[in-house]
Amino acid sequence: MSTRPEPEEIELEGFVRALKLRHGYDFSGYATASLQRRAEYLVQTLGFEHLSALTGKLLRDDALLPSIIAGLSVPVSEMFRNPTVFAALRSEVLPLLASYPRINIWQAGCAHGEEVYSLAILLEEAGLYDRTQIYATDFSDAALQRAQEGIFAAKDARAYSENYLAAGGSRSLADYYVARYEHIKLDERLKRNIHFANHNLAADGVFCEAHLILCRNVLIYFSNPLQNQVLGLFRDSLVRGGFLCLGNRESLDFAPVAKRFTAVNAKARIYRLLPRVEAAP
Repeated sequence: MSTRPEPEEIELEGFVRALKLRHGYDFSGYATASLQRRAEYLVQTLGFEHLSALTGKLLRDDALLPSIIAGLSVPVSEMFRNPTVFAALRSEVLPLLASYPRINIWQAGCAHGEEVYSLAILLEEAGLYDRTQIYATDFSDAALQRAQEGIFAAKDARAYSENYLAAGGSRSLADYYVARYEHIKLDERLKRNIHFANHNLAADGVFCEAHLILCRNVLIYFSNPLQNQVLGLFRDSLVRGGFLCLGNRESLDFAPVAKRFTAVNAKARIYRLLPRVEAAP
């Protein structure tokens, strides 16, 4: 005897299908439990009785789409988050990137930009920023707009400063921002080589040829097939010998692409793409 799906499951399927067919956003590969929670949050915050009602409005009101996409994104981060990772990038990756005349870095899933600016500071202090281009992407235009502003709550500045010092920072983080009206605004010069762009990891292809890709704590919201698809995308985007940095709850260990990478720092989830071995004739 087959088990009939619950009404919530049917509603979520209809919501996901409407987003894909009407607006081109494909969330079918996202982890169901996480997506369900975010959909329920949207229903509450947007004032709908249930998800079916939100879906019906979504089909007919394009103006609702930005709010939905913003609500489905997961912009949770902080500057120099997990400072041991940034310390490892500083000591184990940047010295190797220094051998390239030009450096391309892709920050995939940049959210509100905290990690992008952290990376810019890291590169500035290593003397590499002027020959580096950082491509910061997200599928949420609202998140990208926030990231471009480079403005964060002043109440978080102390934690950011502690992270910066733990990551090996040699100055004061306050050197990189001005504080006023309960906010901090990062130095405009940090933006000079950052390019913000909309990119959907679930649907879009190779974004750039990168020497380093950072995508931290994004894959945990994807199903296994979508995780493997995105990891394949990262493999195809990296130059030979390029680096991939994942979140502390993510790993390449059981992914199909694992054989193409070697761990540079397994604890920090930093990997390096191996040269492709050509088959013997």
